[in-house]
Amino acid sequence: MDTIKAIDIKAELAGLPFLHGRGRETTEAEKKAAFTTLAQYRDGGIFSGSFSGISEWERHEKGDEIVHILDGATKLTIMTDEGPQAFEMTAGMLVVVPQGCWHQFHSPDGVTVMTVTPQPTEHIHANDPRSIELSARL
Repeated sequence: MDTIKAIDIKAELAGLPFLHGRGRETTEAEKKAAFTTLAQYRDGGIFSGSFSGISEWERHEKGDEIVHILDGATKLTIMTDEGPQAFEMTAGMLVVVPQGCWHQFHSPDGVTVMTVTPQPTEHIHANDPRSIELSARL
């Protein structure tokens, strides 16, 4: 059995840079530096970080993802079979992103998130992930 420990999330975040203006030009190194793995969990991990801007679309084919807003605000858009659903989220709110659903964060003023994320994670740079899936089927 692994050692059980309590995690001080504020302390873990204190040493991380805030990722300003997250977008298509953001490098993997910049994203990696702004996020930390708080703990391993099942087939993925518990992650946290702070950023402003727009994330790429992502999805997790092996399970649901829990997204908890620790500070700031974001609009989380989840692409469902019925189309996009947008959630205006502020500190203290959480949502469960269903397995396999593309989702994207839009946070012009900044947000600190904690996620329980199954791996692997798939990322794409597209205005609408449905256009990628449609072209893949043709």
